[in-house]
Amino acid sequence: MEKVFETYSPEETLEIGKLLGENAAPGEVYALIGDLGAGKTVFTKGFAQGLGIEEPVNSPTFTILQIYEEGRIPLYHFDVYRIEEPEEMEEVGFDEYIDGDGVCLIEWAGRIGDLLPPEVIVVRIEKNLDRGPDYRRITVRR
Repeated sequence: MEKVFETYSPEETLEIGKLLGENAAPGEVYALIGDLGAGKTVFTKGFAQGLGIEEPVNSPTFTILQIYEEGRIPLYHFDVYRIEEPEEMEEVGFDEYIDGDGVCLIEWAGRIGDLLPPEVIVVRIEKNLDRGPDYRRITVRR
C-alpha cells in the first residue's frame, strides 16, 4: 500500500511525521529515504511528537542511535549516514532494536538496505524546487 502526501512548509512535513507517529506500532521499522536537506529530521521530530515524546529530537549523525523512551512506545532513532560497512550496525545492537518493543526510524536507510526486515515501511521524502523551496513529496509505502 502506498500513500502520497504533499507539503509546502517544514511545519506541514512535521505534521505528516506526527500523524504517522500517532499510528505507529511496536515492532515497526521505518526507513527514511531522501537527499541531504530533504526534511528527514523535521519528519522525525514530528514522528516523535506523535509518539508523545516531548524532549528535543536531533539527528544522531555522530552517535548513530538515539533512544527516546518517554513516549507511549520507545523510539529508536538511527542515522546511518556515516556508516561505511553494514557490519558496523552490529556494534550498536541493531538486531536487538529491530526485534525490540519500540519503533525504529532509520535515516539514510538505503545505506543498510540488506539489513532491513522485509516488512519495512519506506518513507521517501523528495524536494521539487519547481514547486517551491519548501515543497516536499512524502511517499509512504507499507
